[in-house]
Amino acid sequence: MSSTFAEKILAQKTGLQRVVPGQIVEITPDVVLTHDNTAAISEIFARMGGKKVYNPDMHAIILDHATPAPTTKHAENHRVTREFVRSQGIRYFYDVGRGVCHQVLVEEGLALPGEIVLGADSHTPHAGVMGAFGTGIGRSEMASIWALGKLWLRVPESLKVEVTGRLPDWVMSKDIALHLIGKLGADGGLYMSVEWHGETIRDMTLDQRAVLTNLMGEMGVKNSFVPPDEKIDKYLYGRAKRQYTAIFPDPDASYAQSVEISVNNLEPMIACPHTVDNVKPISLVSGTKIQQAYLGTCTNGRLEDLAAAARLLRGRKIAPGVRMIVVPASSQIYLKALDAGYIHTFVEAGAMVESPGCGACMGNHMGVPAVGEVSVSSANRNFQGRMGTKESEIYLANPAVVAASALTGVITHPADL
Repeated sequence: MSSTFAEKILAQKTGLQRVVPGQIVEITPDVVLTHDNTAAISEIFARMGGKKVYNPDMHAIILDHATPAPTTKHAENHRVTREFVRSQGIRYFYDVGRGVCHQVLVEEGLALPGEIVLGADSHTPHAGVMGAFGTGIGRSEMASIWALGKLWLRVPESLKVEVTGRLPDWVMSKDIALHLIGKLGADGGLYMSVEWHGETIRDMTLDQRAVLTNLMGEMGVKNSFVPPDEKIDKYLYGRAKRQYTAIFPDPDASYAQSVEISVNNLEPMIACPHTVDNVKPISLVSGTKIQQAYLGTCTNGRLEDLAAAARLLRGRKIAPGVRMIVVPASSQIYLKALDAGYIHTFVEAGAMVESPGCGACMGNHMGVPAVGEVSVSSANRNFQGRMGTKESEIYLANPAVVAASALTGVITHPADL
């Protein structure tokens, strides 16, 4: 019998010949990911009677959500996490400034093809860009894994997305993902395994593919997967922390749902307030006044995102009355952007460049809007209060649109500059 990616990897990890959607299986993950919530999980772990974590080398802990610490409470949270890492002998710890956990996990060679990544964060499907099965879990579930080294999962149904055609100028993978979410709804992939296929996906760089796997967390998916290829092997050469064996779906696998997307005539897509599936083409949203433009996050803070924005900002100035905040997704990206001259371009244009991390996305600091203000953001969520102020509005867009809008003061198609 033929199997999808999710069915095949969960069967292999449990030693079963075959599993089917709806079946409950028990697995030991290859990697478990936590971030600033590690301190809270360690308290649950202690209440459960936990003393030593199962396999310290299985853990990746990255401080990224409220960094640098904006309050004494956050600083204490970081201190507790550092002490926990030391006491448990955890090998893969990345402190403040290294970057957003999902990006760092990839850069450090910890998210690998054919492996299972469980993270206490809803955007853990990001790991699927490397051909891994990545899924988010709750804090109590994570504490249980720390104690026992295993967790049960329900085998998900699978959704196949076939993408064809060539992206028009200034249209990016973010627009494909938003188009799909707008088409299927914010719960359109609930507990499903999304597989990305087609010529358009194969031609994409890893930076572009990562947007697709990351944003599927906004459609309620269990995991999101791009079949690994030679681009993955080249990226992981000398970087992978372990040997790996990629797992692929069978060509004749049966899917619960299939969607075909042609991108030839796709416009930049905008997720309008206050839901990520309130998606409209930019032609229907252009001219909306903004006060803040935010470029960064685990969705769109990579080098190609910064490059697209810098291309538009070079030799221009941010519009009066508009603030632009740029947050590279990792320290490695920050350094490459420095070498390429992008950081110089941003600052010269009037933008602020902040330290790598989640930045304004969480609404802790570094870009909280005022009451009534409108932000255009390359992030992944736009519900009320996401950036820290309930009485404000967030429009989600690709990095080029964010930069173009910062220059004009209204939501703008880059081609109109």
